[in-house]
Formats: sequence, structure tokens, C-alpha cells
Amino acid sequence: MTPMLPVGCVIALLGAESTGKTELARALVQRLQERGIAATLVAEYLREWCEREGRTPRPDEQRAIANEQTRRIDAAAASGVVVADTTALMTAVYSEQLFGDTSLYADALAAQRRYAITLLTALDIPWVADAMRDGDHAREPTDTLVRAALSGAGLSFAVVHGSGGERLSNAWNAINSIAGNEGQARARGSRGDAKPTSWSWPCEKCSDPECEHRLFSDLLGRRDNPSKPNSEI
Repeated sequence: MTPMLPVGCVIALLGAESTGKTELARALVQRLQERGIAATLVAEYLREWCEREGRTPRPDEQRAIANEQTRRIDAAAASGVVVADTTALMTAVYSEQLFGDTSLYADALAAQRRYAITLLTALDIPWVADAMRDGDHAREPTDTLVRAALSGAGLSFAVVHGSGGERLSNAWNAINSIAGNEGQARARGSRGDAKPTSWSWPCEKCSDPECEHRLFSDLLGRRDNPSKPNSEI
């Protein structure tokens, strides 16, 4: 199934470090292009900045980084569908987490509100260290802050679980369902430029809290008891 995505549609990937955002973003762009959809990947500007400067940003440098991420997404969206490997919201989250600075949230959430689809990568894949990452200990606090920011702003999101092809498949199912729900809303007379305030997609690995809690409980059980059947995964 191929989603109906108009020019200017942004699929935003959010998530803590080492949760597969970049790999998933690349895979989504490839699949969209294979289905005949003009799609562009907008990479994470924060990582580009850190690699260029050879260090992490100071608190006073965070806003410019967030603004550049948003500018690049907007520029790419002018000519097609965009898959954004993080948005300014992640820079806002890191500013709060590292520096106690919450001043970037207003602009970051205003930009996030314009994006049609937000996918949050779950913490269910192994940590992979590199020179730019803080450490495994930082993933859960980051995830908590992202969820709190989105929920507090009334912005809907789908949590994407699984590894490799399963993660891609779950993200693809979410995109198709969200795009379908938006199309149905427009058919019922909703404003064409209005994003629904909430949506859901039927999947055992969805963003429903009880469903997600069950999934993580089972994943932890499998880790502690490798011989346990995996029929519920």
C-alpha cells in the first residue's frame, strides 16, 4: 500500500540517541521513491555541526542550530515530501536536558505542529556508542522529555518499535494509516490545511500506552528468559 502524501508533507522522526532514526529515515525515503513519490531526506543538522566544529554546542549556540534544522526542512518541503531525521524539537529537548534551558520549545513546537506525521523511535534496540553520543543512560530521560513536549502541546505521534525490516514495516503501516485518516477527515469536510488533533492506527505496536507497556514487558521478558515463546511480539 502506498500512502497519499501531498507536496509539502513532512514525516518527522524523533527519538533519543541510538534509536535508529537515521537508518529508518533513509529506508523510508528509499521506499517512498520506489513507490514514485518525490521524497527528500533532511539530515540532522546538529550532528553535522558537531562533526564540523569537533565539539558539542554551547547553550547560546543551540537556537541557531534549531532554526537551521527548521529552515532546511521547510526548504525541502517546497518541492516534495520530506523525511526529517529529527527536527528542532530534539534540539529543544537536548537544551533542557543538558542546560536546563526551555526557551527553545515555543519555536520548535510551532514548527512541529506544521509537520503532517510524527514518528517516535522506541528504546527497544541496543545502544551503539559513538563519539557524538552521551551514553545509554541518557536515552530514557530524552524519550520522557520528547513525549512530554508532544503531549503537552497536544501533538499526536506514533511510537515505532522493532528492529531492521520490522521497524520499517511498522513505520510504513503508521504512515499509511495516518495519511488515510487525514484523507477521510478531508472527505468529511475538514479544512484541507488542518491537521487532525488526534489519530490512531491499529497495530499491536502502536502508541497506545497500555499496548506499549505490554510490548516492553514482553521484550524484557524475552531478554531475561531467551527460551520464552515470542508469539505476542
